[in-house]
Amino acid sequence: MERSKLLTINQVAKILGVMPPTLRRWDKSGKLKAIRVGNKKRVGERRYHREDIIKLITKGLGSG
Repeated sequence: MERSKLLTINQVAKILGVMPPTLRRWDKSGKLKAIRVGNKKRVGERRYHREDIIKLITKGLGSG
C-alpha cells in the first residue's frame, strides 16, 4: 500500500462535505473504515484509502 493513496481525515471531510466528527462516527459504525497510522507522538491518526472514498461517492452517501 502506498501512503500517497491515503487521505487525511480533513481531506476526506472536505471532499465529502462533512465534518471530521462525522467521519469518526462512520468509522465506528463501519460505514467508512479508516486505518490508523502515526508515530509515537501521533499514534492512531486516521487515514482513508482513496478507492474507498470513490466507492462511497459513486454509491451515494446515504444518511450519515
